[in-house]
Amino acid sequence: MSSSSAHYASRAYAKVAVEVADPRELEARLLLNAAAKLQAVVDSWGNKESRRSGPNGLAEALLYNRRLWLIFIDAVMSDQNKLPAGIRQNILNLSVFVMGETYSLMTAPKPHHLANLIKINRALSAGLSARRKGNSRQTAA
Repeated sequence: MSSSSAHYASRAYAKVAVEVADPRELEARLLLNAAAKLQAVVDSWGNKESRRSGPNGLAEALLYNRRLWLIFIDAVMSDQNKLPAGIRQNILNLSVFVMGETYSLMTAPKPHHLANLIKINRALSAGLSARRKGNSRQTAA
């Protein structure tokens, strides 16, 4: 991915983040959107067309997911990031795994690599949503 693409993705993320009240909810939605795109590829994996030309939508779904994770990497490496160092390191470690699975899918597509990415995106989205709901309950109490 070129630096201009990453810059564009970062600007788009920043613009939407300003419009949405809760950045964690935005992150959760973006992760679910990426998981849905990847799931659509899995769902079409065995059809006739995908057997001839490769899985439908794989390149687009991987590009979307990769851009999203590059934004997360950029955010977690920022000096202004207030997360504890251990959490930041865990996110970076997970990012390395995601990028590795993405590379594997780009070079030799296999459904189990997609399943890993889908599970990770959904789990993080659920965690971000639960964290938001937990904070709301604490505030209301």
